[in-house]
Amino acid sequence: MAPIRDQSLTGPHQDLHGHGLRLRPWDAGSGADVDTWLRGLRDPEFRRWNTPLRLVTDRPSAREALLARAQSALEGTSVSFRVADARTDAPLGHIGVNEIKYHLKVARVGYWVLPEARGQGVATRALLLTAHWALTELGMHRLELDHAVGHDASCRIAERCGFSFEGTLRGAIFEEGRHDAFRNAHLHARLATDPEPAGP
Repeated sequence: MAPIRDQSLTGPHQDLHGHGLRLRPWDAGSGADVDTWLRGLRDPEFRRWNTPLRLVTDRPSAREALLARAQSALEGTSVSFRVADARTDAPLGHIGVNEIKYHLKVARVGYWVLPEARGQGVATRALLLTAHWALTELGMHRLELDHAVGHDASCRIAERCGFSFEGTLRGAIFEEGRHDAFRNAHLHARLATDPEPAGP
């Protein structure tokens, strides 16, 4: 019998399986999940391209961040998945469907990959799996993805996963490590009516 999750810690959504991955909601009650989240958000490469509104610097702030994501899942405004190897369950990274607007059927996706898992197509595989789920089971019509200008790897991942480049958003995201300065972002999007991209 599968263990029963406390949905106040994990959120209500099911696991996703495919492309050699298992995606499940993060568990704020798991010390291992908290440590993985903290390691991912303290990684220098993550911090180079992303500046969260609330910085995660230690285990308490990492757990608080996961609790906030579980609450958002219960409220229906976002869904956050721990990305893991399907065979070993080793953690590989994170992917989230954020800013869900059911009345417009639009949401925004974001992801990161742990340093030791890079170069293995993890982001591409996770994005393909999550986008298919969001555009079918979750009922979204449009998924958006943005990244800092200059993050060429994210551009390639987006386009491999069927997210067409739509333009540059001026001053749309924070500069590295700052909340008082802004930088441009590239906007990509995929519609439910777009052709399904080829597998990884």
